[in-house]
Amino acid sequence: MQEKKVALITGANKGIGFETARQLGQQGITVLVGARDEKRGNEAATTLQAEGVDAHFLHVDMSDAATFTKAAKFIADKFGKLDILINNAGVLLDYTVPASAIPVDNWRKTFETNVFALVELTQTLLPLVKKSDAGRIVNLSSILGSLTLNRDPNSWIAASAATNTSYDASKAALNMFTIHLANELKDTSIKVNSAHPGWVKTDMGGEAAPLEIEDGAKTSVALATLGEDGPTGAYIHLGESLPW
Repeated sequence: MQEKKVALITGANKGIGFETARQLGQQGITVLVGARDEKRGNEAATTLQAEGVDAHFLHVDMSDAATFTKAAKFIADKFGKLDILINNAGVLLDYTVPASAIPVDNWRKTFETNVFALVELTQTLLPLVKKSDAGRIVNLSSILGSLTLNRDPNSWIAASAATNTSYDASKAALNMFTIHLANELKDTSIKVNSAHPGWVKTDMGGEAAPLEIEDGAKTSVALATLGEDGPTGAYIHLGESLPW
């Protein structure tokens, strides 16, 4: 009998993270619902359990690295490995604020969550991912992090009224981390990719977004369950490669 896979999804108490946990759980994968708020995280795990998913709440606060160490110990003691890490948690603090007007403190806060904490969590958990037969790391990025499209005056991103410079820059930095980590691990069975979920109806995306949450989780789920012939170091949305 094949050993059950274990996945940790950060920011999984709601939105795309919660739906990602649900879809992975429906495939028989044990899901660890990473969340900052213990009450909401436990409620999310309980909801998934009621649907037949093997779900467990795991306290992961992107502003508290001590929770990363505790999470790693919990996973090591209970499962001995981590097959899937989905770095889903993130923040967007400056919607429609011009680049010249974004407070530097907001830049710091954005990068602290979207880049620095994500990198530290990944580094903390990587030894456990290496114990998997086929580790998968999925970094939730955004098409807004595409330097190519931001530079192209004919792209909808460059023409958009939305200016999220600190957010966009954090996702570009995250994409670079994806590339370098994938290169570092290219001779292993681990695959590392960036996922663009699309513009999704979430607290961050708003009600005007064209995609439902179920669709927003599909790219993360697909990259988390890639076969051995799947890509690594890629930037993907619903099976299609995006321009860096």
